[in-house]
Amino acid sequence: MIRVLVVDDHSMVREGLASVLSAEGDIAVVATAANGADALALVEGVDVDVAVMDLSMPVMDGVTATRELRARVPGIRVLVLTSFGDRAQVRRAVAAGATGYQLKDAEPHDLRAAVRAVHGGHAPLDPRVAGALLPEPTAPGSGLSAREEEVLRLVADGLANKQVATALGITERTVKAHLGSVFRQIGVADRTSAALWARDHLR
Repeated sequence: MIRVLVVDDHSMVREGLASVLSAEGDIAVVATAANGADALALVEGVDVDVAVMDLSMPVMDGVTATRELRARVPGIRVLVLTSFGDRAQVRRAVAAGATGYQLKDAEPHDLRAAVRAVHGGHAPLDPRVAGALLPEPTAPGSGLSAREEEVLRLVADGLANKQVATALGITERTVKAHLGSVFRQIGVADRTSAALWARDHLR
């Protein structure tokens, strides 16, 4: 069972999300919060696997809440649920530790799939958001080897390092070495940003 905390300042949105997410038996909404401060208070007494986080909220916004949640509960995953106009905030949410990004007009089955993906350690990204998050590399992809591109494509597909290693018949240590090289060449600091870059630059 995936235990979910829904954080949104609109009560009807919270109720709607709780209903949508709980429609199938493997996801349970264990708590809801109207802002980031309430979310931080709730996680002190409730076990939560995934926080579905709005960004624009009073008292404490979603970016600050994401940073604090990740610091206090390192195992928690944050799925940002945003409107298309929140590009600048979503960029900040990347740095704060959010791992998945969906728009508020997502289909119910896509939202549930995103929660499952985030819980599994992957980084589901709505393609309409992904382009807005891409960093500006100095020389897009010019120095990537064929193997580095293979590794990057699999990371962009949401595979963990161990899965990438199995798929390519190499060791997990080699995958990490390739990723380190990729990060330096495309100008990013983490796998989420690398996945975003790959979706725009690798065909």
